[in-house]
Order: sequence, then structure tokens, then C-alpha cells
Amino acid sequence: MCSRFRNGSKRAVMLLSVSTLFVSACHREQRSFSTPMPAAQQTNVIVSELLPGNAKRPPPDPHRKEFENNAYHIAEGKRLFDEFNCTGCHSHGGGGMGPALMDDQWSYGGELEQIYMSISQGRPNGMPAFGLKIPEQERWELAAYVRSMTGNVPKAAAPSRDDHMQTKPTEARTPRQPPIPSGPPPASLGTSP
Repeated sequence: MCSRFRNGSKRAVMLLSVSTLFVSACHREQRSFSTPMPAAQQTNVIVSELLPGNAKRPPPDPHRKEFENNAYHIAEGKRLFDEFNCTGCHSHGGGGMGPALMDDQWSYGGELEQIYMSISQGRPNGMPAFGLKIPEQERWELAAYVRSMTGNVPKAAAPSRDDHMQTKPTEARTPRQPPIPSGPPPASLGTSP
């Protein structure tokens, strides 16, 4: 009986050591999908190239590189666009109560930083300010997705349209349409229609 006990305890010790070896050898991949963003400096959006005096255009925001051509962040922006009901005003980018986001006419600028500032600060005549309501990273992701609607991202990074929205080519197949500044909307100039 004693030898059976020893053989059983040897097996138990061996089984325990083998399982410990397997558990210690397992390493789970660690991904940081939402890295903490450094505190942003609130700046005003540049609407035109005209600047007072000899002022120079500020350098691009450092967040631009992280979000602009990143397929993950653009896809997250697409998800957020639907979840925050941006489609209620912008009708999946085709325009409705809010302006169209798929064309080349951008009153407040079509660069990533300018779109981010439009989301953060809001705009006259209907666009609410979401700077205090939506976390900074999600505002950047929304801006990256909105910019992708005009085809100004690499095809590999652009998300595709949902099947129920196949009314035009996907963002990945949309021809490039660089934004053309069109000036402020007539209502913000103080004129009545």
C-alpha cells in the first residue's frame, strides 16, 4: 500500500509540475486599444488661410498621425457615428438637417483637426458642442471617420459601408475629393435668406 501511495504522490507531483509549467508558459497578448490621451490644448479651428499680420499656420496636431489613417480608429468612429445618432442630422453622411459629409464643400475645413474642432466646439446654426460630453479619443475617432467619408484616407484603412447602406461606393472605393473651403454659411454672416 505504501508503494502505491508513493507512486500516486509521484504522479500527483509530476502532474502538478507539468501543469505549473504549462500555466507559466502561457502568455496572453496585451493590447492597449484605448491609450490615455495627453491633455489637449483647446485651439480655434482655422477656417481660411488668411491670418492677421505675419502669423504662421500652427503645426498639425500630433494626434493626427495616430488617428488619420488607422483602420481601427476609423472603424470605431463609424460605430460611434451610429451610436451617437450623428445620422439623425447628417443622414449617414449624405446630408439632411446637417450638412453633407461626403462632398468636397466644407465650411469649417475638412482637415482632421478642423473636423475634430467642429465636433468639440460646435458650429453656428445647429451643430452642438460635444467637447464636454464625448471623451477626447472618441472625438478624434469620429473626426477620422467623417474624414474617411470623402475618400481622403488610404483604401486599406477606410471602412466599408453596411450592406443596408449600399447607395454609393464604399469609403474604400470613393474617389479622392480634397475639401474646398467654401466660406462660412450665409446665416452666420448676419444676412437673412
